[in-house]
Amino acid sequence: MDERYDVVVIGGGAAGLSGALTLARARRSVLVVDAGEPRNAPAGHVHNYLGREGTPPAELYAVGRGEVESYGGTVVPGRVVGLRRADDALRVVLDGGDEVRARRVLLATGLTDELPELPGAAERWGSTVLHCPYCHGWEVRDRAIGVVSTGPMGAYAAGLWRQWTDDVVLFVHTGGEPSAEERARLEARGVRIVTGEVAGLEGGADVRLADGELVARDAVVVATRMVADAELLADLGTTPVPLEAHGGVLGTYLPADPTGRTEVPGVWVAGNAGDLSAQVIVAAAQGLRAGAMINADLIEEDTVAAVAQRQGVAA
Repeated sequence: MDERYDVVVIGGGAAGLSGALTLARARRSVLVVDAGEPRNAPAGHVHNYLGREGTPPAELYAVGRGEVESYGGTVVPGRVVGLRRADDALRVVLDGGDEVRARRVLLATGLTDELPELPGAAERWGSTVLHCPYCHGWEVRDRAIGVVSTGPMGAYAAGLWRQWTDDVVLFVHTGGEPSAEERARLEARGVRIVTGEVAGLEGGADVRLADGELVARDAVVVATRMVADAELLADLGTTPVPLEAHGGVLGTYLPADPTGRTEVPGVWVAGNAGDLSAQVIVAAAQGLRAGAMINADLIEEDTVAAVAQRQGVAA
């Protein structure tokens, strides 16, 4: 690695690699630091990505790393453990002790899904325990689906998943009791509503109730708490903020303007760290946009410096 880069990209998923590719093609010196822990690692395939439908996530990222490197970018495995201001640059500290400086930083660290406290959910996560119908709905179409409600999004989720199958059971577990209107809407579409604590999941995705009843299901849907992995910015004066919807907190995200520019000078964000709902193709698009905006910002800085130098020489 060099000691100084135009841009250091933290995170080697779709957003980070797309941003790095854009910057490398703009002839910027780029370093990608990849911890190798993408959010979609448990998933077998990427979906809704035009031209890449069904690609395994690891394969997509391997291709992306090769593309970045083919244009002169550098991709290294590792974790960034420190990010601080250093004169006219940002100091980026890696877990192995290496330290580099960057004129700009693109944060593409993604998010962490915090699963509800439901016995059996963690070991089935990404296989028969799901969260997003646009990611997994087709694969479990016409199957028996259970939606375990632990908050205000339960009724909404049950109505959404009903699009993919006519066998949906909403388990009102520890919260999110449907209103009278929600109940009427769900029942009109044939969604069965079961009120009572869920003791855990068994077999493939069968739901065991606290009273002992076992409800056979092929897949179970849960709502995770989505937490942006953006703690690195705390030393620079900013932290993720809560995202509220349907009367509850869905998680945390890092605010930014439409280009991905955060309130921290020199730092942009792309992907799930700033947009909890971004699927892979959206994260990649955000990375491209952020990369282009970072390059434009650097061009402006380079131009201002060039003008000042020329005026100094002329004087």
